[in-house]
Amino acid sequence: MTLRALVFDAYGTLYDVQSVLAKAEALCPGKGEVITQIWRLKQLEYTWLRSLMLEYEDFWEVTGAALDFALRAAGVEPTDAIREPLMDNYLHLDPYPEAQAALAALAAHKLAILSNGSPRMLEELLRNSRLDRWIETAISVDGARAYKPHPSCYALVEPALGVQKEEVLFVSSNSFDAVGAKAFGFEVAWIRRGSGDALATMFGMVRGRAEELGHAPDHTISALTDLPKLLP
Repeated sequence: MTLRALVFDAYGTLYDVQSVLAKAEALCPGKGEVITQIWRLKQLEYTWLRSLMLEYEDFWEVTGAALDFALRAAGVEPTDAIREPLMDNYLHLDPYPEAQAALAALAAHKLAILSNGSPRMLEELLRNSRLDRWIETAISVDGARAYKPHPSCYALVEPALGVQKEEVLFVSSNSFDAVGAKAFGFEVAWIRRGSGDALATMFGMVRGRAEELGHAPDHTISALTDLPKLLP
């Protein structure tokens, strides 16, 4: 079946969640790296826990709770003076360097986001980064009141875009997300990016490897700019 839509994950795929590191280091000298890594790990863990416990809170609340955990784990009390600038940074994450060029090259196709982000978070992030020039629709899992990789999240795409799941190429750098999308029935392109120093490499080893769950992605690429090669 012909692909009619490309649907992107946001955090870690279009936007670099590690771009909070500079702000974390400025606010908490010598602890920015560990705060950044624990924050992201705990953010993901809390989405899964809330889905399993059937205690949904939107991604802004989840992100804040994960930040509080990360700060305290690093020995930092989460005061407003530290917490508020870091939370605000999540509305101004840096797109990956190739994101604008990749989306511009794909502009002839229907482009959308499916993200754990709340509607407000996604709206502000797209506007602040100017990726809203290419992204037609931002779909939040808020509509399912669950988090990826729950199938109900991926099911939001078809009615939102007016396509069948076989007509979707889903793009994510998160291996759990790639597995969930493939299990749901999307064609999947997994972006396997490299990692930096020791802590980031450990994060990459956990989150940047293919999951051993029997749902391999259709394509493995190293950057968003590899996507046009996958299209007819």
